[in-house]
Amino acid sequence: MKTNKKTASEQMDLENQFGAHNYHPLPVVLERGEGIYVWDVEGKRYFDFLSAYSAVNQGHCHPKIINALIEQAQKLTLTSRAFYNSRLGEYEEYVTQYFGYEKALPMNTGAEAVETAIKLCRKWSYEKKGLADNTAQIVVCENNFHGRTTTIVSFSIDPEACNHYGPFTPGFIVIPYNDAGALEKALQENANIAGFLVEPIQGEAGVYVPNEGYLKKCFELCRKHRVLFIADEVQTGIARTGKLLACDYEDVHPDILILGKALSGGTYPVSAVLSSNEIMEVIRPGQHGSTFGGNPIAAAVAIAALEVVKKEKLADQAQSLGKIFREEMETCCRKSKIASFVRGKGLLNALVINNNQQKDLAWDICIQLSKNGLLAKPTHTNIIRFAPPLVITENQLREAIEIIKQTLNLFE
Repeated sequence: MKTNKKTASEQMDLENQFGAHNYHPLPVVLERGEGIYVWDVEGKRYFDFLSAYSAVNQGHCHPKIINALIEQAQKLTLTSRAFYNSRLGEYEEYVTQYFGYEKALPMNTGAEAVETAIKLCRKWSYEKKGLADNTAQIVVCENNFHGRTTTIVSFSIDPEACNHYGPFTPGFIVIPYNDAGALEKALQENANIAGFLVEPIQGEAGVYVPNEGYLKKCFELCRKHRVLFIADEVQTGIARTGKLLACDYEDVHPDILILGKALSGGTYPVSAVLSSNEIMEVIRPGQHGSTFGGNPIAAAVAIAALEVVKKEKLADQAQSLGKIFREEMETCCRKSKIASFVRGKGLLNALVINNNQQKDLAWDICIQLSKNGLLAKPTHTNIIRFAPPLVITENQLREAIEIIKQTLNLFE
């Protein structure tokens, strides 16, 4: 039977012709995914070592999550928040107990959740801390990535993220990352600081892991100055770094926790902001919301996704396999002329490429990796991020490591 299935080239041409050019994807057109693998339209199989930027921690199309999606989609999809629905309260109870909080505010995307946390922090500072209206400042870090909305790019220092999007939203103080002294100085010099928004590990900046003790020190400083510690764990949370949350490495319990991505296992847009009763009660009816936030499908999918993380012990899996990955890559770097060093935690890792001779070397390596059956993507020009689904086995990981080593050898 004759089919009208388009080739990879035709699919890419369609996107280039009819879609905005706001991404620069690898020239691979994916059609199917299962576990740690994806297949392109021509049937070639790849190791997925990006996991949709850590949204697919539970693996592609995990049957438990997909079944939850299908079952709920056949019953009720959306009510808006004009009415109660039979899944939301159950989900809110589950997610708050899962992470140790009292209240959840459901949203859809990571950027929406960050915006929600910013609004919540500011409102708390006026109604609870007693700051004068429109004076609240939130401290953020250099090289942060919290999303791409207008407010969020207002405190980005990446020219690609913020150029020509002004005028920008005021109310942010930018300090160096991994520098608790800089936070202390900002807190001492400004009495109007309401919160400190931080990534426990900066993902988009190249998996930049701060020094041990940094988060704890910052948390203690926030406590001292009655400032909210806000952790953006959209990418680092849900077992990716070898703990349920990256903040768990230092026993830090954020005042406001931001989650997304793997909260749905990559099946559906689900995000959430978690906090205490005292903080969350400043939001009252009509003051913040979302038509889709907290819809029945999102609630059902999120519960299933979190159950998979717990039952399959994915944090432990990420912890043990991450050590193997970094050990193997460290050995590789010692012998390599182009691979400088590896860094990360759990199965969130980055390989820093020495690209003094060739600006696009990391990109070229990723192109060759794709030809060899492994998908990864550069960030910040010379850094390759490696983040496979957490359901990967040791044998599969070692097979993928060999592909990476063999590919790097081609560039030596």
